[in-house]
Amino acid sequence: MINVEQTVISQYANSPTILTLIRNMNGYIDPGADIDNFYNIIWNVDSAEEFGLDIWGRIVNIGRQLTIPTPPAYFGFEQGEPGANPLGQAPFWNGSTPATQTYELSDEAYRPLILAKALANIIATTIPALNQLVNNFFLDRGRCYVNDLGSMQMRYTFEFAVTAYEYAIITESGVFPRPAGVEQSVFIGEVPLFGFSEAGYSAAPFGQGVFAPTALSWAYLTHAPDVVTINGQVATVGTDIVTIG
Repeated sequence: MINVEQTVISQYANSPTILTLIRNMNGYIDPGADIDNFYNIIWNVDSAEEFGLDIWGRIVNIGRQLTIPTPPAYFGFEQGEPGANPLGQAPFWNGSTPATQTYELSDEAYRPLILAKALANIIATTIPALNQLVNNFFLDRGRCYVNDLGSMQMRYTFEFAVTAYEYAIITESGVFPRPAGVEQSVFIGEVPLFGFSEAGYSAAPFGQGVFAPTALSWAYLTHAPDVVTINGQVATVGTDIVTIG
C-alpha cells in the first residue's frame, strides 16, 4: 500500500512499535510486484509470455499449435506434383487423407500471430483492410498485398521469401481472411513474372517479366477454409511436437 501511514489513526501515529509493525506488514503483503508481473506477463500482449500469450490466443481464437499436412511419398510427375517420386520408388496414391504433424510456435512467433488474428476478427474483408493486415504481420519484410483477380477470385502476393512456419500460417491458420464466396490463392516469389492479365497486377508481358522458377511457392485455398492443397514442401516434418520460430 502507498502511504500506509495515512491509514493509522491519530492516537497511534507516534508509536514507533506500532508503526514499525505496520510498515513491516505492508512490505510483506505489498501487491505491487504481483500487479507489475500480472501486467507484464499476462495483460500486456507486447510483453506477455507463455501462459499470458496462451490466454490472449484463446481470447482472439487462435491456437499456438499449427497442424500441417504431411506430404506422402507417392508416384507422380514433377509437373503435376513437385516432390513426387518416379517409377519403382513409390506406390500409387490410394485415396487416403494425408497424415498431419503438429508444430508449436515460440512466444516470438506466436505474438504477431495473435495481433494479426485480433485485427482479422474486426476488419471488413476489403482490399485496403487486408493490405493493412498483411503489412502489419510482415512489417518491414518487403512488398506484400492483395490482388483482385476478378471473377470472384483474390490472391495474397508476397514479394519476398517466407519461413516455413510463416508459410503454414498463411495457408493453414485462417488468419488471412477472404470475402464470402471468393476463391483465395497465395503467391510467394519475386515479381514481375511473365504472365497474362488474368494473373493480376504482378504479371508482365513479353520482354518485361521472367518465367517463374520451379521452386516458386503457390498455395490454392478452396471455398472451404479448412480444405487446402499445397504444391511444394511447407516445412520439415518431424516425429513429435516441435517449437518453431
